[in-house]
Amino acid sequence: MNNLRGSGLLLHITSLPGDYGVGDFGKNAFRFVDFLNETGTRFWQVLPLNPTDNALGNSPYSSSSAFALNPLLIDPEQLLESGLVEQSDLISISTAKGKVNYLQAYEFKKKILHEAYLNFKSAGNRVEFQLFCNRHKHWLEDYAMFTAFKDYFSGKVWTSWPEDIRNRKSGALQELREELYDQVEKAMFAQFLLAKQWFALRDHCNEAGIQLIGDIPIYVQHDSADVWANPRFFKLDKKGDPTFVAGVPPDYFSETGQLWGNPVYDWNALKKDRYDFWVKRLRHNFALYDIVRIDHFRGLVGYWEIPAGEETAINGKWVEAPVWDFYNEITKRFSFLPVIAEDLGEITPDVREFIMKTGFPGMRILQFGMMSKDPSDPFMPHNYLNNCVAYTGTHDNNTLKGWYQNEIEDHQRDWLNKYVGKNIHEDNVSFELIRMLLQSAAGMAVIQMQDLLDLDESDRMNKPGSTGYWEFAFNWEDLSQERRDFLKELNVLYQR
Repeated sequence: MNNLRGSGLLLHITSLPGDYGVGDFGKNAFRFVDFLNETGTRFWQVLPLNPTDNALGNSPYSSSSAFALNPLLIDPEQLLESGLVEQSDLISISTAKGKVNYLQAYEFKKKILHEAYLNFKSAGNRVEFQLFCNRHKHWLEDYAMFTAFKDYFSGKVWTSWPEDIRNRKSGALQELREELYDQVEKAMFAQFLLAKQWFALRDHCNEAGIQLIGDIPIYVQHDSADVWANPRFFKLDKKGDPTFVAGVPPDYFSETGQLWGNPVYDWNALKKDRYDFWVKRLRHNFALYDIVRIDHFRGLVGYWEIPAGEETAINGKWVEAPVWDFYNEITKRFSFLPVIAEDLGEITPDVREFIMKTGFPGMRILQFGMMSKDPSDPFMPHNYLNNCVAYTGTHDNNTLKGWYQNEIEDHQRDWLNKYVGKNIHEDNVSFELIRMLLQSAAGMAVIQMQDLLDLDESDRMNKPGSTGYWEFAFNWEDLSQERRDFLKELNVLYQR
């Protein structure tokens, strides 16, 4: 990876234009790939594709499964083409400009997948479906049962289910699974359809010379198939509730730290099992993407552990993980590790040493460098290494325009003017900083789609610790020929 030089765009699937309330794996995703190809852009970075929940704010980092794909992303038109649904089943969903309509999209996608399953049951070829189920047996059955059981128990957290089901007693599990046979199989069938659509899109990317960068959240949600099926790998009490939860200490985004609430791993248990859960997770994601970014990578070296019940992340502590033993095991299982290390936040010398010795490219955030006013800051563009991935901002950052308008002070704007060598203002800040990013020595330079479109804070993807985000969606009319030409020109000029 350290020999690559190219540019990329960070845009989640849900943020694509769509006729059904949300971006999906359909025609607009293929059109976006063609746009990348036309502008000489080599990478498309997406956020986690796992199932989301409106009750959890639709965050792709809060999911019921670390393996499953999000049913929200199914393309109804491909179901129509394959004869699984009728034209009358498709209804257009209006959306506010620049916003995903999650509520209606969830309802519609659930209904269309139900219709597809009923038609498949009556006349479908089961051979290909059964092969898929066999190939993904290590996670698919548990995920499908978890999904069906959760509906059956009125959405309750799995720790509130009847004891025999909560503790996965084989007799009780099989009895309920048989009672809910259709619901379980429907969840598996949805994953089969989603996988077919995703890999068709990935093939289109690769044929166009575009590499897909995916994202693995380091932690999994407590109320998930992963924790229910593998409680021994997490620090839980006898009832299955977390004894310690994950987060980070006070940082740029929060004075009280970030209390994520995910259960932390029991690394001793993972070690005894030779990290099989992580091996399977990595193998699954290496199949989905060309390159995988591991979110909060430093948690593999040492993690911030907070006693369950705390209201903030302040009273946590750093705990070491057996990172070298883990890494040695992983390298035995994979001949190549196409990994980006998200090395942001409080990075200690042991984390830097690990990343340096493994050779994984780390990350640099342009906004952080421009705020520091320190020429030696590693986030300043002139200090970027070739073996790094530089971003205008991540999904947690403001847009460049929003950052300039609302997050920096006058003395930092003066510094920015000096550094760029011209007068920067809100009408040119996005374009000048994108130019600076692509000029840099960073092997990979990734631009938030909002920054290419010169959008302000109202189109921010997420703000940690806040609600009402993950709703950004762009419209094709926003992507003017001028912006297309701008991106293409910079890719050629700076050999991206």
